[in-house]
Amino acid sequence: MRHLTSATLMLGASAMLALPAAMAAERVQVVTSFSILADMAQNVGGEHVEVTSLVGPDSDTHVFSPSPRDARSLAEADLVVFNGLQFEGWMERLVESSDYSGPLVTASDGIDTLDYHGHDHAHAHGHDDHEDDHDDHGHDDHGHDDEEHGHDDHGHDDHDDHGHDEATAHDDHAHGDDDPHGWQDLAMGKVYIGNIRDGLIEADPDNEAAYRENAERYINELEATDAEIRELLGEIPDSTSVITGHDSFGYFSSAYGIRFLSPVGLSTEAEPSAADMAELIDVIREQDVRALFHENMTSPAVINQLAEETGLPIAGTLYADALAAEGEASTYLGMMRHNAQVLHDALAEAGHDDHGHDEHDHDDHGHDH
Repeated sequence: MRHLTSATLMLGASAMLALPAAMAAERVQVVTSFSILADMAQNVGGEHVEVTSLVGPDSDTHVFSPSPRDARSLAEADLVVFNGLQFEGWMERLVESSDYSGPLVTASDGIDTLDYHGHDHAHAHGHDDHEDDHDDHGHDDHGHDDEEHGHDDHGHDDHDDHGHDEATAHDDHAHGDDDPHGWQDLAMGKVYIGNIRDGLIEADPDNEAAYRENAERYINELEATDAEIRELLGEIPDSTSVITGHDSFGYFSSAYGIRFLSPVGLSTEAEPSAADMAELIDVIREQDVRALFHENMTSPAVINQLAEETGLPIAGTLYADALAAEGEASTYLGMMRHNAQVLHDALAEAGHDDHGHDEHDHDDHGHDH
């Protein structure tokens, strides 16, 4: 019988310890701009990817300033995923400074965008506000088996029309005319997943079958969550309006028929003027605004001030631009369910079964579920 020496045993143990590191190195290195995209990429990539998010949970993409370390992360990546629609005003500069030349996925590519300039906080951002947008852009073309969102041209030229070349440091945090928060409608989330799937296939064609299978499973979960949300929010009266920290729920409003008002625009950096606040207080008193909500990415000071001046309760915290560090809202679908539950618990009326929510039927906008 052969006796193993202590040196042999040590070498064997060292090799076993090295296995996880080697396996990690073999995985596709995916860098995403913020936490919601990171969760999407992890769900589609599964065991074949290692995902790094530049902006982590409970962190604000609007005010993020990339570091040289972030540029190195991109340089070492196999795939980079970002939202687009000027949500990350700093992204193009970071890509250029990193010399990254691999596949670049614009996750929002192909969604039916909503116009941001129509989001005036002095008016309810309800379903009617966006009806025309969706009438012109049916969602039937964005099923998960749709191949139209391939990423054959991931070149950086795709971003020229975002106007970042002329951007100043201040403009890094400014949005364009389109509302960038497309993930807040789960039908748009399906488009995000298709884009991420196609990017992963381009970066790692050997595992195409796994990415397609994972994407299909995940999209089925999105559709099930969408149905849950519709059932929950169907118990909220149509006339209800809610107040949040910044204007990030336009797609949620359009998809699920809840009217959102905001004291500021799309940027979490904005501060409402005294005139803005006075106008919003008037709107609160004129409309059926029944609750205020904090957002995890905005200062609570403005909402607290509104609560003090109007007597409205602060009914909870909603998640818009970043996942929670832990708990249910630490995943994309968990975040969507959390938001719906918080809204339901604050606003639903017991026994309120017949309030005409049919007018918010997603089929009116071409959403196929």
